[in-house]
Amino acid sequence: MSEFFDSLETRDPAQREAALLSALPAQVAAAQRTAAFGALLQGVDGGGVNSRAALARLPVTRKHELLERQQAARAGGGDPFGGFSAIGWAGIGLQRPARRVFQSPGPIYEPEGPAADYWRFARALFAAGLRAGDLVHNSFSCHLTPAGSMVESGAHALGCTVFAGGVGNTELQLQAMADLRPQAYAGTPSFLHIAVDKAEQLGRRLSITKASVGGEAFPPALRDWLAARGIAAYQSYGTADLGLVAYETEAREGLVLDEGVLVEIVRPGTGDPLPDGEVGEVVVTVFNPDYPLLRFGTGDLSAILPGCCPTGRTNTRIRGWLGRADQTAKVRGMFVHPGQVAELLRRHPEVGRVRLVIEGEMANDRMTLKAEAAGAPEGLAQALAATLRDLTKLRGEVALVAPGSLPNDGRLIEDARPIG
Repeated sequence: MSEFFDSLETRDPAQREAALLSALPAQVAAAQRTAAFGALLQGVDGGGVNSRAALARLPVTRKHELLERQQAARAGGGDPFGGFSAIGWAGIGLQRPARRVFQSPGPIYEPEGPAADYWRFARALFAAGLRAGDLVHNSFSCHLTPAGSMVESGAHALGCTVFAGGVGNTELQLQAMADLRPQAYAGTPSFLHIAVDKAEQLGRRLSITKASVGGEAFPPALRDWLAARGIAAYQSYGTADLGLVAYETEAREGLVLDEGVLVEIVRPGTGDPLPDGEVGEVVVTVFNPDYPLLRFGTGDLSAILPGCCPTGRTNTRIRGWLGRADQTAKVRGMFVHPGQVAELLRRHPEVGRVRLVIEGEMANDRMTLKAEAAGAPEGLAQALAATLRDLTKLRGEVALVAPGSLPNDGRLIEDARPIG
C-alpha cells in the first residue's frame, strides 16, 4: 500500500463528488465577481450550479478566448488579465494583491496568489517520492513562465530544499548536481536524459533517484532507461492557467486527478460531456478563488479510465495526454471545424462515431464523412451529406461503416492530405 499525501486521496468517491459539487456554487459566484465571467455568465444563477449537468450548461472558455480578451483589454489600457483574475494590484483596480505575475507564450499573463502551494503541486511531487529534507534540482524555467514556481512552491510545502537550476546551462547544472548531490529532480524528461547521459560520458553517476517530470511526452522507453540507472520518474500534468490537473503514481496506470479540480471530458469543438472511456477534450474547473477558471478547455485529448488506482487512491483517473483537440482544417478555401462535425452528430443521433476524412491535394481536395450505422438505413447517407453541406458549405461524400469500426481517439476531423 502506497503512502498518501493526505486523507483526501482515499475518500469514498461519492463523498468526493458530493464535496466538489457542494463547492461549485461558491466558485461560480467567485467567478461572476470578475469582469470576464460576470459578462460570460450574465443571468446565470450561480446557486443552481450544483451538479455536473448544471455545470455542463455553462460555456467552455478556451485558451484562445483567454488570449483574445487579454489582448483586447491591454490594447485599451485595461486589465492585463482580461478580467478573469480576482487578484492583481491597485493599478488595475484589483485590491487583493497577487504575489507574482507570469507570462506564457501568446503572450498570456497568469497571476500567482499568496496561498502556500498555490499551484497544488505538492501532491504530484509526493506521489513521485519526494519527501521533507530532500534537495530538489528544479530545471523548469524559473522566469517568465510559472513552471519553476509550481515545483518550488510544492516542494517547499513538503519541506524540501530547492536548487533553482532553470533551463539551459547544462555544464553548470551538471556541476551543481555533482557538488550538491540532490536526491530529486523536477523538470522535463528530455533534460534529465541529457543530464544523465552527459554525466555518464564524463564517468559520473548522478545522485538523483527520484524525479517528477512534465511539460512534454514521457515515453515508456525513456522511463525504463532512467529506471535502469536507478531513477524512478513520474509524470505530472498541469497547465500555466490551472496548476496541477493530474499526476502519475507508482501503479503506472494512467494519471490520478488532483483533489482540487473537477474534470470533464467533452466532445472536441463543443462543451458536451462524453461517456467515460470516450476520448475527448479535457475541460477543467479549478477551485481557486483568486483565478476562478470555470470549464477551462485545455485543448488536450484524454479519456476517463475505469476503476480506481491500485495504490488505493480513489479519485478518477485519465489515460494521460492523447493529442490535441484542435482539428480545424481548411478545405477549398473554407475552414472546417470539429464543432461543425459535432453539430452533425447532434442532428443525427441515429449514427455512432463519425470522422470527416480530408484527402487529395490542396485546392483539389475531397471530404468523406465516415459514419457508424447499423446496416444501411435507406436515405441516411443522403441526409448526412445534406447536413454536412448545410453546416460546412462544402460538398462531401458519405461512407456508412459498421458500428465500432472507427477508432476511439477523439478525432472528428482527419486531414490525410500529404504535407509539402
